[in-house]
Amino acid sequence: MRLADRVALVTGAGSGIGRESALLFAREGARVAVADINEKLGRETVALIGKSAFFIKVDVSSWSDTQRMVQAAVERWDRLDILFNNAGIDLPQATTVVETTEEDWDRTLAINLTGVFLGSRHALPVMMAQRSGVIINMASRAGLAATPGEAAYCASKGGVVSLTRQMALDYASHNIRVNCICPGALEKPTLDRHQFLQQLSSGAVEQRKEKFARLNPLGRLCTPMDVANAALFLASDESAYITGTALLVDGGDLIT
Repeated sequence: MRLADRVALVTGAGSGIGRESALLFAREGARVAVADINEKLGRETVALIGKSAFFIKVDVSSWSDTQRMVQAAVERWDRLDILFNNAGIDLPQATTVVETTEEDWDRTLAINLTGVFLGSRHALPVMMAQRSGVIINMASRAGLAATPGEAAYCASKGGVVSLTRQMALDYASHNIRVNCICPGALEKPTLDRHQFLQQLSSGAVEQRKEKFARLNPLGRLCTPMDVANAALFLASDESAYITGTALLVDGGDLIT
């Protein structure tokens, strides 16, 4: 097993990419701290994993919550080998700068970017003391190339890409690797965007999916498992010489 005897902490692990990653990490031998703001969904993930997991309720935009989150994982298992800063949001509808409210801007950056900073800020001292660790951050194709109408989201994910590269430089000497994943159009969007799509007819939703799939070189959308597999690779020793990378998981969309 690729993650045998390792301790992983996954934020946003109650659903989607976070849940698939937590389940996959556990299948590969890791003990998993399942962190999410939604207690019901988080505990469902723990139930699917079993005894090698436990739940931590966390608001990743909170200093005290993220500090408590890391402390809980370390107190439970005495170490922290993998941090997957996966938690993130997108606004229900795409908005330009002029259309974006200050509240929506602040919330998007607080969760998508500040959440990465805070999780890393509290995990890094633990990993530095161990002289080992892996941090994986959730970025996006939108962090590498502009997406129409996604002002706050693009800004937050571009910041994640840049912060990932910066941390990779600062902590390489401590034997800590830092990378990020950049998914393309997702088959299962963030909960906020999903709730918006639920207001549309099922036919309209399918039309949207089919449109994005047709535009993709591989002819389909990105699934949570596609991203979980990438996270497993970056968490494992198979990527031991990879740090500071923004790994595209987009079916070739960026090259078109």
